[in-house]
Amino acid sequence: MPQFENTPRGRVVREIIARVHADNLIGRKLKNGELRKKLNEPEWKVPDGYSLSVIEQKHYRMELLEPEQKNSSMVIFQIHGGGYVGRFRNIYRSFAGFYSELGHGIPVLSPDYRVAPEDPYPAALEDVAEAFDWLLENGWSEEKIVVAGDSAGGGLAMALCMYLKDRGRKLPAGIVAMSPWTDLTQSGASYRFNFRKDPVFGKTLDSLIFNRDYIGTNDPTDPYISPLYGNFEGFPPMLIQVGSYEMLLSDSELVAEKAKKAGCKVRLSIYEGMFHVFQMALLVMPESRRAWREVGKFLEIIQQGLPDSHYETA
Repeated sequence: MPQFENTPRGRVVREIIARVHADNLIGRKLKNGELRKKLNEPEWKVPDGYSLSVIEQKHYRMELLEPEQKNSSMVIFQIHGGGYVGRFRNIYRSFAGFYSELGHGIPVLSPDYRVAPEDPYPAALEDVAEAFDWLLENGWSEEKIVVAGDSAGGGLAMALCMYLKDRGRKLPAGIVAMSPWTDLTQSGASYRFNFRKDPVFGKTLDSLIFNRDYIGTNDPTDPYISPLYGNFEGFPPMLIQVGSYEMLLSDSELVAEKAKKAGCKVRLSIYEGMFHVFQMALLVMPESRRAWREVGKFLEIIQQGLPDSHYETA
Protein backbone atom coordinates (compact mmCIF):
# COMPACT_ATOMS: atom_id res chain seq x y z
CA MET A 1 0.00 0.00 0.00
CA PRO A 2 1.76 3.17 -1.17
CA GLN A 3 1.88 6.04 1.31
CA PHE A 4 3.05 9.48 0.24
CA GLU A 5 4.54 12.10 2.57
CA ASN A 6 2.96 15.50 3.15
CA THR A 7 4.86 18.39 1.53
CA PRO A 8 5.14 21.96 2.92
CA ARG A 9 2.95 23.32 0.13
CA GLY A 10 0.40 20.58 0.78
CA ARG A 11 0.25 21.56 4.45
CA VAL A 12 -0.28 25.23 3.53
CA VAL A 13 -3.14 24.38 1.16
CA ARG A 14 -4.71 22.14 3.81
CA GLU A 15 -4.52 24.94 6.38
CA ILE A 16 -6.15 27.41 3.98
CA ILE A 17 -8.99 24.97 3.32
CA ALA A 18 -9.42 24.36 7.05
CA ARG A 19 -9.70 28.10 7.73
CA VAL A 20 -12.23 28.62 4.94
CA HIS A 21 -14.39 25.77 6.20
CA ALA A 22 -14.16 27.09 9.76
CA ASP A 23 -15.38 30.55 8.70
CA ASN A 24 -18.70 31.27 10.43
CA LEU A 25 -20.15 32.94 7.34
CA ILE A 26 -19.49 30.25 4.73
CA GLY A 27 -17.96 27.26 6.51
CA ARG A 28 -21.25 25.64 7.55
CA LYS A 29 -22.73 26.16 4.08
CA LEU A 30 -19.70 24.49 2.54
CA LYS A 31 -19.83 21.52 4.88
CA ASN A 32 -23.55 20.81 4.56
CA GLY A 33 -23.70 21.37 0.81
CA GLU A 34 -25.92 24.46 0.81
CA LEU A 35 -23.51 26.39 -1.42
CA ARG A 36 -23.45 23.55 -3.94
CA LYS A 37 -27.05 24.36 -4.80
CA LYS A 38 -26.43 28.07 -5.31
CA LEU A 39 -23.04 28.07 -7.00
CA ASN A 40 -23.03 30.17 -10.16
CA GLU A 41 -20.00 29.55 -12.32
CA PRO A 42 -18.66 31.29 -15.41
CA GLU A 43 -18.85 29.50 -18.72
CA TRP A 44 -16.09 26.91 -18.95
CA LYS A 45 -13.59 27.47 -21.73
CA VAL A 46 -13.18 24.36 -23.86
CA PRO A 47 -9.43 23.71 -24.32
CA ASP A 48 -7.92 24.24 -27.73
CA GLY A 49 -8.05 21.10 -29.82
CA TYR A 50 -11.16 19.78 -28.05
CA SER A 51 -14.90 19.79 -28.64
CA LEU A 52 -17.63 19.57 -26.01
CA SER A 53 -20.98 18.00 -26.90
CA VAL A 54 -24.07 18.23 -24.69
CA ILE A 55 -26.28 15.13 -24.85
CA GLU A 56 -29.80 15.55 -23.51
CA GLN A 57 -31.41 12.57 -21.80
CA LYS A 58 -34.93 12.33 -20.37
CA HIS A 59 -34.00 13.15 -16.77
CA TYR A 60 -30.50 14.62 -17.07
CA ARG A 61 -27.82 15.71 -19.51
CA MET A 62 -24.34 14.47 -20.32
CA GLU A 63 -21.20 16.14 -21.62
CA LEU A 64 -18.79 14.43 -23.99
CA LEU A 65 -15.31 15.97 -24.18
CA GLU A 66 -13.40 14.81 -27.26
CA PRO A 67 -10.04 15.87 -28.70
CA GLU A 68 -9.81 16.58 -32.40
CA GLN A 69 -7.17 13.87 -32.66
CA LYS A 70 -9.17 11.27 -30.77
CA ASN A 71 -7.59 8.17 -29.27
CA SER A 72 -10.30 5.50 -29.40
CA SER A 73 -8.40 2.90 -27.34
CA MET A 74 -10.40 3.86 -24.25
CA VAL A 75 -13.10 6.14 -22.90
CA ILE A 76 -13.41 7.58 -19.40
CA PHE A 77 -16.87 7.44 -17.84
CA GLN A 78 -16.62 10.17 -15.20
CA ILE A 79 -19.10 10.17 -12.30
CA HIS A 80 -18.84 13.42 -10.39
CA GLY A 81 -18.97 13.84 -6.62
CA GLY A 82 -20.99 16.25 -4.52
CA GLY A 83 -22.50 14.14 -1.75
CA TYR A 84 -25.45 13.17 -3.99
CA VAL A 85 -26.76 16.74 -3.61
CA GLY A 86 -24.31 18.68 -5.80
CA ARG A 87 -24.61 18.87 -9.57
CA PHE A 88 -21.89 18.84 -12.24
CA ARG A 89 -19.43 21.73 -11.91
CA ASN A 90 -16.54 23.29 -13.80
CA ILE A 91 -13.95 21.44 -11.72
CA TYR A 92 -15.23 18.19 -13.23
CA ARG A 93 -14.86 19.63 -16.70
CA SER A 94 -11.24 20.30 -15.75
CA PHE A 95 -11.01 16.74 -14.44
CA ALA A 96 -12.29 15.54 -17.82
CA GLY A 97 -9.50 17.48 -19.54
CA PHE A 98 -6.92 15.90 -17.25
CA TYR A 99 -8.28 12.39 -17.82
CA SER A 100 -8.24 12.90 -21.58
CA GLU A 101 -4.70 14.25 -21.61
CA LEU A 102 -3.40 11.51 -19.31
CA GLY A 103 -5.02 8.95 -21.59
CA HIS A 104 -3.29 10.46 -24.63
CA GLY A 105 -6.41 11.90 -26.19
CA ILE A 106 -9.20 9.62 -24.99
CA PRO A 107 -12.79 10.93 -24.84
CA VAL A 108 -14.54 11.55 -21.51
CA LEU A 109 -18.29 11.21 -20.91
CA SER A 110 -19.68 12.92 -17.79
CA PRO A 111 -23.36 12.53 -16.82
CA ASP A 112 -24.94 15.30 -14.76
CA TYR A 113 -27.13 12.81 -12.93
CA ARG A 114 -30.14 13.70 -10.77
CA VAL A 115 -29.43 14.57 -7.13
CA ALA A 116 -31.21 14.74 -3.78
CA PRO A 117 -33.30 15.95 -2.10
CA GLU A 118 -35.42 16.39 -5.22
CA ASP A 119 -34.36 13.02 -6.60
CA PRO A 120 -33.15 10.59 -3.91
CA TYR A 121 -31.92 7.02 -4.39
CA PRO A 122 -32.13 5.25 -6.81
CA ALA A 123 -32.22 8.18 -9.27
CA ALA A 124 -28.43 8.68 -9.43
CA LEU A 125 -27.77 4.97 -9.96
CA GLU A 126 -30.46 4.73 -12.63
CA ASP A 127 -28.98 7.68 -14.50
CA VAL A 128 -25.38 6.46 -14.50
CA ALA A 129 -26.53 2.97 -15.55
CA GLU A 130 -28.39 4.52 -18.46
CA ALA A 131 -25.36 6.66 -19.36
CA PHE A 132 -23.14 3.57 -19.28
CA ASP A 133 -25.53 1.88 -21.72
CA TRP A 134 -25.32 4.96 -23.94
CA LEU A 135 -21.58 4.34 -24.30
CA LEU A 136 -22.21 0.75 -25.35
CA GLU A 137 -24.86 1.83 -27.83
CA ASN A 138 -22.45 4.33 -29.34
CA GLY A 139 -19.60 2.01 -30.12
CA TRP A 140 -17.56 1.54 -26.94
CA SER A 141 -17.26 -1.93 -25.46
CA GLU A 142 -16.90 -2.66 -21.75
CA GLU A 143 -13.20 -3.50 -22.05
CA LYS A 144 -12.57 0.04 -23.31
CA ILE A 145 -14.42 1.83 -20.50
CA VAL A 146 -12.75 3.04 -17.31
CA VAL A 147 -15.15 4.41 -14.70
CA ALA A 148 -13.73 7.30 -12.67
CA GLY A 149 -15.36 9.05 -9.76
CA ASP A 150 -14.61 11.16 -6.72
CA SER A 151 -16.33 11.11 -3.33
CA ALA A 152 -19.98 10.11 -3.93
CA GLY A 153 -19.01 9.53 -7.56
CA GLY A 154 -16.36 7.02 -6.48
CA GLY A 155 -18.91 5.12 -4.44
CA LEU A 156 -21.40 5.33 -7.29
CA ALA A 157 -18.78 3.89 -9.67
CA MET A 158 -18.54 0.80 -7.45
CA ALA A 159 -22.32 0.65 -7.02
CA LEU A 160 -22.69 0.72 -10.80
CA CYS A 161 -20.36 -2.25 -11.15
CA MET A 162 -22.35 -4.17 -8.55
CA TYR A 163 -25.55 -3.30 -10.39
CA LEU A 164 -24.11 -4.59 -13.68
CA LYS A 165 -22.66 -7.72 -12.09
CA ASP A 166 -25.96 -8.61 -10.42
CA ARG A 167 -27.54 -8.58 -13.86
CA GLY A 168 -24.93 -10.88 -15.34
CA ARG A 169 -23.40 -8.14 -17.44
CA LYS A 170 -19.78 -7.42 -18.34
CA LEU A 171 -17.95 -4.94 -16.14
CA PRO A 172 -15.76 -2.05 -17.29
CA ALA A 173 -11.99 -2.37 -17.62
CA GLY A 174 -11.10 -0.45 -14.47
CA ILE A 175 -12.15 1.96 -11.73
CA VAL A 176 -10.44 5.15 -10.55
CA ALA A 177 -11.86 6.21 -7.16
CA MET A 178 -10.74 9.42 -5.46
CA SER A 179 -11.77 9.60 -1.79
CA PRO A 180 -14.74 7.32 -2.52
CA TRP A 181 -17.77 7.52 -0.23
CA THR A 182 -18.50 3.82 0.18
CA ASP A 183 -20.12 3.61 3.63
CA LEU A 184 -23.11 5.87 4.23
CA THR A 185 -23.55 4.37 7.70
CA GLN A 186 -20.38 6.25 8.82
CA SER A 187 -19.23 3.14 10.69
CA GLY A 188 -15.49 3.34 9.95
CA ALA A 189 -13.01 4.23 12.69
CA SER A 190 -11.76 7.30 10.79
CA TYR A 191 -15.12 9.02 11.29
CA ARG A 192 -14.03 9.22 14.91
CA PHE A 193 -10.22 9.53 14.93
CA ASN A 194 -10.21 12.09 12.09
CA PHE A 195 -13.26 14.00 13.34
CA ARG A 196 -11.15 16.96 14.49
CA LYS A 197 -8.48 16.61 11.80
CA ASP A 198 -10.60 16.63 8.65
CA PRO A 199 -10.46 20.20 7.24
CA VAL A 200 -13.44 19.68 4.94
CA PHE A 201 -16.05 17.80 7.00
CA GLY A 202 -14.59 17.72 10.50
CA LYS A 203 -15.79 19.11 13.83
CA THR A 204 -19.49 18.96 13.03
CA LEU A 205 -22.29 16.46 12.46
CA ASP A 206 -24.05 18.96 10.21
CA SER A 207 -22.24 18.01 7.02
CA LEU A 208 -22.81 16.20 3.75
CA ILE A 209 -21.47 12.91 5.05
CA PHE A 210 -24.23 12.73 7.69
CA ASN A 211 -26.99 13.85 5.31
CA ARG A 212 -29.74 11.30 4.62
CA ASP A 213 -31.44 13.18 1.78
CA TYR A 214 -30.13 10.68 -0.77
CA ILE A 215 -30.82 7.56 1.32
CA GLY A 216 -34.33 8.51 2.38
CA THR A 217 -36.05 5.57 4.07
CA ASN A 218 -33.83 2.98 2.35
CA ASP A 219 -31.34 0.75 4.13
CA PRO A 220 -27.94 2.50 4.13
CA THR A 221 -26.22 -0.91 4.03
CA ASP A 222 -27.74 -1.64 0.62
CA PRO A 223 -24.63 -2.20 -1.57
CA TYR A 224 -26.11 0.07 -4.25
CA ILE A 225 -25.98 2.86 -1.62
CA SER A 226 -22.94 1.77 0.39
CA PRO A 227 -20.74 -0.46 -1.82
CA LEU A 228 -18.66 -1.46 1.21
CA TYR A 229 -21.42 -3.95 2.05
CA GLY A 230 -21.40 -5.56 -1.38
CA ASN A 231 -19.55 -8.43 -3.03
CA PHE A 232 -16.43 -7.42 -4.98
CA GLU A 233 -15.79 -10.78 -6.60
CA GLY A 234 -15.08 -10.33 -10.30
CA PHE A 235 -14.48 -6.58 -10.03
CA PRO A 236 -12.02 -4.92 -12.42
CA PRO A 237 -8.72 -3.43 -11.21
CA MET A 238 -9.19 -0.41 -8.97
CA LEU A 239 -7.01 2.58 -8.14
CA ILE A 240 -8.17 4.15 -4.88
CA GLN A 241 -6.63 7.40 -3.64
CA VAL A 242 -7.41 8.97 -0.27
CA GLY A 243 -5.98 11.48 2.21
CA SER A 244 -4.89 10.41 5.69
CA TYR A 245 -6.78 13.34 7.31
CA GLU A 246 -10.15 12.35 5.86
CA MET A 247 -13.08 11.19 7.92
CA LEU A 248 -13.76 8.96 4.90
CA LEU A 249 -10.34 7.29 5.12
CA SER A 250 -11.91 4.06 6.39
CA ASP A 251 -14.26 4.00 3.39
CA SER A 252 -11.24 3.47 1.16
CA GLU A 253 -9.27 1.19 3.46
CA LEU A 254 -12.13 -1.21 4.18
CA VAL A 255 -13.23 -1.44 0.54
CA ALA A 256 -9.65 -2.09 -0.58
CA GLU A 257 -9.25 -4.84 2.01
CA LYS A 258 -12.56 -6.47 1.10
CA ALA A 259 -11.94 -6.26 -2.64
CA LYS A 260 -8.47 -7.77 -2.31
CA LYS A 261 -9.88 -10.69 -0.32
CA ALA A 262 -12.36 -11.22 -3.16
CA GLY A 263 -9.47 -11.51 -5.62
CA CYS A 264 -9.64 -8.01 -7.06
CA LYS A 265 -6.48 -6.12 -8.01
CA VAL A 266 -6.49 -2.97 -5.89
CA ARG A 267 -3.95 -0.20 -5.53
CA LEU A 268 -4.75 1.86 -2.42
CA SER A 269 -2.66 5.03 -2.18
CA ILE A 270 -2.84 7.04 1.05
CA TYR A 271 -1.53 10.60 0.84
CA GLU A 272 -0.28 11.80 4.21
CA GLY A 273 -1.92 14.96 5.54
CA MET A 274 -4.27 15.26 2.60
CA PHE A 275 -7.93 16.19 2.64
CA HIS A 276 -11.06 15.05 0.80
CA VAL A 277 -10.56 14.96 -3.00
CA PHE A 278 -7.27 16.86 -2.78
CA GLN A 279 -6.89 16.13 -6.52
CA MET A 280 -9.04 19.23 -7.06
CA ALA A 281 -5.85 21.21 -6.44
CA LEU A 282 -4.80 19.96 -9.90
CA LEU A 283 -1.22 21.20 -10.41
CA VAL A 284 -1.06 23.53 -7.39
CA MET A 285 0.70 21.18 -4.97
CA PRO A 286 3.01 18.17 -5.26
CA GLU A 287 0.49 15.74 -3.76
CA SER A 288 -2.20 16.47 -6.35
CA ARG A 289 0.33 16.39 -9.20
CA ARG A 290 1.60 13.02 -7.98
CA ALA A 291 -1.95 11.68 -7.70
CA TRP A 292 -2.76 12.66 -11.28
CA ARG A 293 0.48 11.06 -12.50
CA GLU A 294 -0.58 7.90 -10.70
CA VAL A 295 -3.92 8.04 -12.52
CA GLY A 296 -2.07 8.39 -15.82
CA LYS A 297 0.04 5.32 -15.08
CA PHE A 298 -3.07 3.34 -14.12
CA LEU A 299 -4.74 4.26 -17.41
CA GLU A 300 -1.60 3.22 -19.27
CA ILE A 301 -1.67 -0.16 -17.53
CA ILE A 302 -5.31 -0.67 -18.50
CA GLN A 303 -4.76 0.51 -22.08
CA GLN A 304 -1.73 -1.65 -22.72
CA GLY A 305 -2.73 -4.65 -20.64
CA LEU A 306 0.51 -4.55 -18.68
CA PRO A 307 1.23 -7.31 -16.12
CA ASP A 308 0.51 -7.05 -12.42
CA SER A 309 4.08 -6.04 -11.61
CA HIS A 310 3.50 -2.74 -13.44
CA TYR A 311 0.18 -2.26 -11.67
CA GLU A 312 1.76 -2.56 -8.24
CA THR A 313 4.21 0.25 -9.05
CA ALA A 314 1.76 2.55 -10.81
